[in-house]
Parts: sequence; C-alpha cells; structure tokens
Amino acid sequence: MKTIPVLLDKQIEEGDDIVALIAASADIQDGDILVIAQKIISKQEGRLVKLDSITPSLLAEGISSQYQKDPRVVELILGESKRIVRMQNGVIIVETLHGLICANAGIDESNVPDGYATLLPLNSDKSAQQIRSGIENKIGKKIGVIISDTFGRPFRMGQTNQAIGVSGIKPILDYSGTCDFYEKILRVTAIAIIDELAGTAELEMKKNSNTPVVIIRDYDYDVSDGSISEIIRPEKDDLFR
Repeated sequence: MKTIPVLLDKQIEEGDDIVALIAASADIQDGDILVIAQKIISKQEGRLVKLDSITPSLLAEGISSQYQKDPRVVELILGESKRIVRMQNGVIIVETLHGLICANAGIDESNVPDGYATLLPLNSDKSAQQIRSGIENKIGKKIGVIISDTFGRPFRMGQTNQAIGVSGIKPILDYSGTCDFYEKILRVTAIAIIDELAGTAELEMKKNSNTPVVIIRDYDYDVSDGSISEIIRPEKDDLFR
C-alpha cells in the first residue's frame, strides 16, 4: 500500500472546481482512494462564515463568559449541534447535526482569514459522492473517496484523522462469523477501515502546507455505496450516552 500526498497550487475558495484541481495535480489510477481534508470541502461549498455576521444569543453569551470562548463561535456551535455532551476547561463537546461527537461541532478558525470560521459540510457523504462521480466523469477512473477531519478521542491524548464522509468504500470490515488462527469464531470484530485509512492519510497531510488530499493506492477494499452513518454507534447500543 502506498500513500501519495497531493499538493494543490492554490487555497480553495467557494465555487472552485476541486475535481479539476485534484485531477490536474495527481496521477489518479483505478482503485485509488482519495482522502480529502474537510477544510477544503467546507471552503468550496461556502461553509466559511464571517464572525462579524453572527449575533450571539443570551445562551451563547452565558456559555462564552463561563468558558472563555468567543460568543459568536459559541452561537455557531449551538446552531450546528443536536445537543451538548460535555463542557469543561474551555472545551465544548457536542453531538453535531450529522450525529458526530466532536469538540466545537467541528467549527474551526485555523487556515482561514482572521475573523472567519469554517463549519462542517452539510452532507459529507454527498460531497464525497460528487467528487467520486466527478473524477470518473472527467478522467474515467473508478475510485473511492473519504472526507476526513481531525478529532480528539475519549480516554486518550492527541488527535487523529477520522472519516466524516465516504463514497465507494464499504466503511466497516466485519470479521464476525469467521475464525481466528485457533479456529475460534469471531463474534464482534468489525474494523472501521475508513477511519484507519483517514488516519493513515493524516501522516502525509501537513497542517502548515497545502496538501489537503492524499491518495492511498494498492489497498484492497470492497466497493460499496456505504454511508458514514454505518460507523456511528446507535444510541441504544452506546454505553456512554
């Protein structure tokens, strides 16, 4: 398996043709997986917000005063969230409208001009599907696409890349019903391969350089019309909710 960083020659702006930019910057082959950083998808889709355009609610003002956060950012977090999971030490953990559990609803002020913030794409599966179809239509290559973002993790320090959208790849490799080396039947082993591929790609992505796309080549995966919802644990099965 190979990882190939793709350097884009410009900062992405709303309405840019990401498919054309990627196709011009990389030699894409059949079976490749494109792991694409959420930030450029959000910029291209117009999910860049000028903070001066936000009027904080009383709730946002109250939370911001307690947790030393910009009340305009808090208002954005509230608007992008189903519920607040935990607030402590200046960190707001929420369940986003997409069902993701993450800090600050994925809202980010890095790699954007001062006074702006990016929101997560409205539908990252749809974004992935559009890029996958666009590549196939433009250069005739059949690929998989993962949209990724960097999340923290409970019980562990540091952040890792995780998938927030997918197209053309079966999200989970399920070993249930197969046997291990000692012929014992595996019952619950299911590997979230799209998260592992996103994490692999992160090793080639640099936060301070313009390499928001990584090609993963020669990885044998099952082609599927899967969705990110397949790796979000249902609330009834979640021991922590």
